[in-house]
Amino acid sequence: MSEITEVRQLTDILSSAIPTEGTEDLSSGAVVRLKKGEGRTIKAGGTWVFDNEIASVSGSYENGDILSVEDFDGYFMGYGFISTSSKIRIRLLSRSKEMPVTLSFLKKRVRAAWDYRKKVIDTSSCRLIFGDADFFPGLTVDKYEDILVVESLALGIEKLKEPILKALVEILAEDNVRIRGIFERSDAKVREKEGLPRVKGFLSAPFDTRVPITENGIRYIVDVENGQKTGFFLDQKLNRKAIQPLCRDAEVLDCFTHTGSFGLNAAYAGASHVISVDASELAIEQAEENAKLNGLSDRIDYYAADVFELLPDLEAQGKQFDVVILDPPAFTKSRASIKAAVRGYREINIRGLRLVKDGGYFATCSCSHFMDPELFRKTIAEAARSAHVRLRQIEFRTQAPDHPILWSSDESYYLKFYTFQVVKDR
Repeated sequence: MSEITEVRQLTDILSSAIPTEGTEDLSSGAVVRLKKGEGRTIKAGGTWVFDNEIASVSGSYENGDILSVEDFDGYFMGYGFISTSSKIRIRLLSRSKEMPVTLSFLKKRVRAAWDYRKKVIDTSSCRLIFGDADFFPGLTVDKYEDILVVESLALGIEKLKEPILKALVEILAEDNVRIRGIFERSDAKVREKEGLPRVKGFLSAPFDTRVPITENGIRYIVDVENGQKTGFFLDQKLNRKAIQPLCRDAEVLDCFTHTGSFGLNAAYAGASHVISVDASELAIEQAEENAKLNGLSDRIDYYAADVFELLPDLEAQGKQFDVVILDPPAFTKSRASIKAAVRGYREINIRGLRLVKDGGYFATCSCSHFMDPELFRKTIAEAARSAHVRLRQIEFRTQAPDHPILWSSDESYYLKFYTFQVVKDR
């Protein structure tokens, strides 16, 4: 399937009469029977059943339908939707026989997701639904002020997408949160594994897809049409705020800046000067625009450059910084490439640590699920030894709580974020 080349009007959920209440069981009546000894993931509290764990499927169903799942001996395990094109053959929606999937069931679950966000995060811009961690496998919904951006990655959730979104809009309205528009960013290549086309477009009347938001007191323009993922990395919200005290009156190097967020937080907190770097010229242009929006252009210099090439050049020039921030993209998205990713993380951390002044500060992170916390810690430790520095840990953090970590879903835990003081000759 080809890349997405146009934005389309897909539907208009806001003005459509889509039912969100009802007690009719949405399952097909078909039954999945597991092999003996299989189903370990769902027995541990997870939501996935893989194709090689299934002994049989009985009854009539269509691809993407909701089926009952039973253990080898007929013990009920849950209701989930089937995808015959994916190795993840079943994704569970409900674990209780007394709670079949209905429209009312889906709306109740949406309400639970919203109620949770109201308790744990500033909801002006946040992630409202985070896939398996909110018990909506394959679905992501981000809120940017009065705009929703949706990513649907599984056939079964695609069939349920419209009533879920309609229910979300209705529940937000109960708290006087009015949604002006909805945009779909289901253009990830992984959709092809589900037999789904890659699409992006409006799920409401069209609107300006450059959406203004404010986070940690800083203003941004979020490009929900062309930006990475849904347009902005909301998961680092509180980590960006956490670096502010370290950056007062500091010379700061901000690597992999994307649209400028860490560097902007540094300048906003009172950094004397910030250098922000990203390989993408488009990202740098957006970062420069965001700096102007906040009146911070005079304290931030932007460079479109390969960080792996720039850091050795800065070291050769004898440059040193009070604070160095590394926020790289995921160097691995599979277990097969983890060794290469470790080498990449080690190298970039060595280079970054060599640029920190004695007594200065270092922030580093990994957003790859496959780079598990212990491996990341070990990689940073090796980098510190190679850079001949000692690290005094300030904080270890993860993703913001609107991206909850479900302990039975390892995939929901992906972001690791450290801040250190760097100690040299002591």
